[in-house]
Amino acid sequence: MASKSQHNAPKVKSPNGKAGSQGQWGRAWEVDWFSLASIIFLLLFAPFIVYYFIMACDQYSCSLTAPVLDIATGHASLADIWAKTPPVTAKAAQLYALWVSFQVLLYSWLPDFCHRFLPGYVGGVQEGAITPAGVVNKYEVNGLQAWLITHILWFVNTYLLSWFSPTIIFDNWIPLLWCANILGYAVSTFAMIKGYLFPTSAEDCKFTGNFFYNYMMGIEFNPRIGKWFDFKLFFNGRPGIVAWTLINLSFAAKQQELYGHVTNSMILVNVLQAIYVLDFFWNETWYLKTIDICHDHFGWYLGWGDCVWLPYLYTLQGLYLVYHPVQLSTPNALGILLLGLVGYYIFRMTNHQKDLFRRTDGRCLIWGKKPKAIECSYTSADGLKHHSKLLVSGFWGVARHFNYTGDLMGSLAYCLACGGGHLLPYFYIIYMTILLTHRCLRDEHRCANKYGRDWERYTAAVPYRLLPGIF
Repeated sequence: MASKSQHNAPKVKSPNGKAGSQGQWGRAWEVDWFSLASIIFLLLFAPFIVYYFIMACDQYSCSLTAPVLDIATGHASLADIWAKTPPVTAKAAQLYALWVSFQVLLYSWLPDFCHRFLPGYVGGVQEGAITPAGVVNKYEVNGLQAWLITHILWFVNTYLLSWFSPTIIFDNWIPLLWCANILGYAVSTFAMIKGYLFPTSAEDCKFTGNFFYNYMMGIEFNPRIGKWFDFKLFFNGRPGIVAWTLINLSFAAKQQELYGHVTNSMILVNVLQAIYVLDFFWNETWYLKTIDICHDHFGWYLGWGDCVWLPYLYTLQGLYLVYHPVQLSTPNALGILLLGLVGYYIFRMTNHQKDLFRRTDGRCLIWGKKPKAIECSYTSADGLKHHSKLLVSGFWGVARHFNYTGDLMGSLAYCLACGGGHLLPYFYIIYMTILLTHRCLRDEHRCANKYGRDWERYTAAVPYRLLPGIF
């Protein structure tokens, strides 16, 4: 697919003054004032947002307005609320250290064997996408294996060994939050220092000259320790996403302990989110070609976000249902299940069509027809010209990011399972709408820089981003 051309990429300077080649895509080299203001806002307030949501459930039964009203009316002060917040404990620190160490062990020391006996699953050593500097990294894809081993041990403990209570995560939820924050900040800070002093691939580093932006969005493209420990792949998938389903199971166990039964809404949340998590790990090789791996550098945005934001805010529905058990009517439960499954189908089939088209170089059928594509080219930082194709058939002819549309349908289903009593569980659909809309715009800005006029031809062929006829 790639062909050579003259080395004509523009040059930039690294912090040591040496000239290096600048690629034609990737995150920004320069920071405008709006981006900087957004970065500082997130650095200051994102940790507070997580704390506020978790505290609201712990102290105010998941009401988002009650803490503000209490402070405004003088019934409570910030000091009062903080005094009621559980601190970090030795038990939580030990649990979290054991959890992360176990996931590091599964990731680094246990090569994948699932691909040897699971038909259709692609694991083991796989190649990622070409980086802006022209590097192709190899990855040990073993996330599904780690998820299976972790959950088998969880169920063995729950039903046979009883080493610990299945409510252990809920019972230590806030102390574990402080541990997750410590890891998130530690790994983000280490990644920044590493980017300056001993980067894995100096050619793929980006320095904006702005400390806050470099810390937030990252300097290194693919920071690694040794040959195989890749920061982005590990922290994007483990420990946060492996933990996602365990967290939900712990919430369900707590609901059983408190009320003597598990509601159908809790079952729906567990099932629908487990489908999403399993899909992620089943398609982890495909994930190597997504925006997180192909475009994002590793900084606080991914390091802290994967350690704290993801496991604490993506599981709000299960947490809410511990405090407010909702038993849905059968028609409502079936409707929500259908919405979630249809959303998942659109999400998965859209991604499958793109993957099929890429793997076969267009020699396939999509919706029973030979797929159509826009021929395009781009230049990497080493000056080589590459050729690619942008699919305009199937779901990719409906909208440019129709996989996100399916994702949003699933996100809405999680929230609807919680009923309409509080706003808190609906944070997820609000956040995902903002995130995926921003990701659409961010991805398209990069693609416009990467493909130039070829991208204009593509957007003319597929004019809508998410919703045909609307946006």
